[in-house]
This record gives sequence, C-alpha cells and structure tokens, in this order.
Amino acid sequence: MPYVDGFILAVRKDKIDAYRAMAKLGSEVWMEYGALSYVECFADDVPYGELTSFPRAVQATDDEIVVFSWITYESREKRDEINAKVMKDPRMDQDPASMPFDGKRMIYGGFQSFIER
Repeated sequence: MPYVDGFILAVRKDKIDAYRAMAKLGSEVWMEYGALSYVECFADDVPYGELTSFPRAVQATDDEIVVFSWITYESREKRDEINAKVMKDPRMDQDPASMPFDGKRMIYGGFQSFIER
C-alpha cells in the first residue's frame, strides 16, 4: 500500500496562477524523483463549518481558496529518500516571501494507507 503525504492550505485568489505554476513544477520534480502520484485540488464544495471544516482548519479568508493535495510513494522510506532529493533540487529554491500561500497555515502530514481500491 502506498505511503501518502497530505496537505491542506489556503491560497489567495489573486495568486492562483502563481500557485498553479509552483504546483506544476513541484509535480514534475516529485515525479522525477520517484513519487507514484501527485495531486492538487482547488476547493469546490467545502462550506465553512460551525465547528470544523477545511476552510476553518487553515483559517481561510473570503479572498482565499482551499487547496487539498497529496503525494503517494511506495513506502515511508521511499518518501524520505525522495523528499531529501527534492529539498536539495535547485528548482525548488524559492524565496519564502514570494510563496503564493501562507506556509504557517498549511496543514501537512504523512499517512500509512490501510485500504486502497
């Protein structure tokens, strides 16, 4: 079963094109180093919940859209190897101030699959 890195973040609507470009580059780099899949999704049906929700989790404002993404790997070990290579790749060097989202509000983590169909 694949190992999964998952991400939720908020992108300002006026920065969507910059985010798309960053995600396209990221997908190329991760896949080049051996990721099994790379998926980026813009929120389409994610209401702001009273207690919990995707927008609430990342403190999304009215001028932001929630992004849900994941990358799959053969195993956690392969994920660690691939991420080490990605982080050293000069294509991934980006000034934090130019990022099209607030990294402090990004939620991410690694997950072990237990069902896949």
